[in-house]
Amino acid sequence: MEFYSILYGYSTLKTLFYLVSLFLRVQSMSKHTDSTAEVLLEKRGCAGVITLNRPKALNAFNLSMIRQIFLQLKTWEKDPETFLIIIKGTGGKAFCAGGDIRAITDAGKVGDRLTQDFFREEYILNNAIGTCQKPYVALIDGITMGGGVGLSVHGHFRVATEKTLFAMPETAIGLFPDVGGGYFLPRLSGKIGYCLALTGFRLKGRDSQKAGIATHFVESEKLPALEEDLIALKSPSKENVADVLNSYHMKVICWLATISNFNKGATIKLNNNLIYITIICCMFV
Repeated sequence: MEFYSILYGYSTLKTLFYLVSLFLRVQSMSKHTDSTAEVLLEKRGCAGVITLNRPKALNAFNLSMIRQIFLQLKTWEKDPETFLIIIKGTGGKAFCAGGDIRAITDAGKVGDRLTQDFFREEYILNNAIGTCQKPYVALIDGITMGGGVGLSVHGHFRVATEKTLFAMPETAIGLFPDVGGGYFLPRLSGKIGYCLALTGFRLKGRDSQKAGIATHFVESEKLPALEEDLIALKSPSKENVADVLNSYHMKVICWLATISNFNKGATIKLNNNLIYITIICCMFV
């Protein structure tokens, strides 16, 4: 028992040291970058609201944004006056197009540690979202790709709209599905996850909800009202949040083939675009 007590104490101390060092790095970075404008962190009513605020870059996030979101997420998770967390993007075109690849590439060329720190801390943030004890609602209105998927798919609720465009484009250059894709894709209905992992195929809003990537489908113009209703909740539980989302949810009837037919290698029509599923998908049945 004494050994486990020492081990637990060491683990707690190590976590505390990491959080303190992370806080100091965020403070240091804020002196050199206008990072406060890139992500907005607000407490509104019962909710903590995270707004990705780089519309010209399709809300692609950088290391500074990752660190700010992580620290605030942990703060709200412990705050007894914060009952749910909402994350969204600005600009009307994208929730989040992923990580700031240009900055990562440039840093890698000169041997900067930014690249290593970026991916390490991005994955830590993904894990924090997936283990968050409070309802986490991602309003994925617009482009949601790569790292943007990591900021949303691991949360409790993902709200798609007619403007949602989901994809894991990194697979097109031979990279494995990033940001936990190896975990959530195989858990989608049928074998659709294998297809997305192998092809990086893009799904639009209704299809992403039908596939199980999004939990709800709501018209884009209704998102402000939905957000206000969530914020107006008094001490909401996950069930209360789900009730509000369900009240806005539109039934999705858009697939011309069922998931079970997909398992057999059937042709599926998604938003009038024919996808011919090859024999390789059937290998996983």
